[in-house]
Amino acid sequence: MLPALLGITILILSVILDLIIGDPSPWKPWKRIYNLHPTVWLGQLTKKIEPYFKTHNAKLEKFNGIILALIIIGIITIPTYLGLHYLYSIQVAYSLQIIAYLIVAIILFKFTICIKLETDGAIAVIKALETNDINEAKKYAHFSRRDAANLNGPQIASAVIESMVENLTDFKLSPFIYYAFFGLPGAVAFRAINTLDGMVGYKDKEHINTGWFSANLDNIINYIPSRFTTLLMIVSSAILGYDYKAAWRIAKRDHKRVQSRNHGWQMAAIAGALHIQLEKPGKYTVGDPIEVITPDKIMKSLKVRNLSIIICMLLTIPIIVIIGLYLPWLWGLQS
Repeated sequence: MLPALLGITILILSVILDLIIGDPSPWKPWKRIYNLHPTVWLGQLTKKIEPYFKTHNAKLEKFNGIILALIIIGIITIPTYLGLHYLYSIQVAYSLQIIAYLIVAIILFKFTICIKLETDGAIAVIKALETNDINEAKKYAHFSRRDAANLNGPQIASAVIESMVENLTDFKLSPFIYYAFFGLPGAVAFRAINTLDGMVGYKDKEHINTGWFSANLDNIINYIPSRFTTLLMIVSSAILGYDYKAAWRIAKRDHKRVQSRNHGWQMAAIAGALHIQLEKPGKYTVGDPIEVITPDKIMKSLKVRNLSIIICMLLTIPIIVIIGLYLPWLWGLQS
């Protein structure tokens, strides 16, 4: 039972660690520390070496994109697995061995998730919009990777809500799911793939070939988690007293309006649950504009997100127990 107990302990304490210390802010004065975050430097490494994989031959460049992805995934996943295996097998006092393993595993898994930083940003936007300080609210619209210069209050709120439910899959539930089935190396590999997609997975001229594999790989590994996330959001909406029927109806109707094959489900579901229309100007709209997007809608989205996280954690625990009992080597452990 020890591997299963360790697996559950790592999951719970990693989330608690994130809720206590979070991540360094990408805004000054913490930007330099933020750049040291493993996910950030992994993205910087990807950006730095990508030019070496470019050629004038489209097919060769696509093949190079596969190599690029495998290098980035392997450079963090393989050392994670071997390092955990070593920590668990070193010849020291057994209690010290377990403590060392737990400390390293908890820190590594914490780096695959992000809850507090996003929560702090969302609450800051709520406070700014409640006082009609649009300029302050615009500082946090970077979450949605859009230029906030010309956005009004409801559009900023929409951007925050969209980013929140998109990140519910990418930075919370998918790491939980891949950790439950494939141990910490699975969660780390997921983070590497998701980072690759964020850095090179675009259809512009610069990345169309070198990033095609990363983009499609991210779509594949997020296919089931994104739909599972949507179901958890609908369940959470029902528990919280929001319109879960509309959440399901709008998710089915509008998910294809968003370019992302996966994240449109979550965006449409939250729009339906809260009776709002989410908009990325010039790109898409999802949901019906039954109610205005007020700061309170951001808070309700946070509640849906938080309850979905809790439910997902509870559902992954039995899986962790089973894997821990029968496949402990996935965590670099022996039964």
